[in-house]
Amino acid sequence: MSDLVKREGIYYQKFTDVPFTGKVTGGEQGSFKNGERDGAWVRYWNNGQLREKVNFKNGKMEGSGIGYHRNGQLAGKVSFRNGKREGAVVAYNEDGTLDKERTGTYKNDKKISD
Repeated sequence: MSDLVKREGIYYQKFTDVPFTGKVTGGEQGSFKNGERDGAWVRYWNNGQLREKVNFKNGKMEGSGIGYHRNGQLAGKVSFRNGKREGAVVAYNEDGTLDKERTGTYKNDKKISD
């Protein structure tokens, strides 16, 4: 990712004007297609723990995602449609207890019920 620059929402390899297509590795791992994130992506905390797994389509989060706290505890499960939370979201605090404020049903990235 450090070899890429983002301009107007599109990623380019440094010193080029061609949208990047290819894979990146390191703290973030995944693929780009025409300068946009595409397919499965994973991110890691600096301590090496898995931070999140999420899918992208046309540069936006799409489908199910899962996140973890720095200590390895599950942070939550969420579904995305066109980059916005959609459907059931379950969130947890670092101690493993349910985060009632963020848990619920979402539509177009807005919480509509508990």
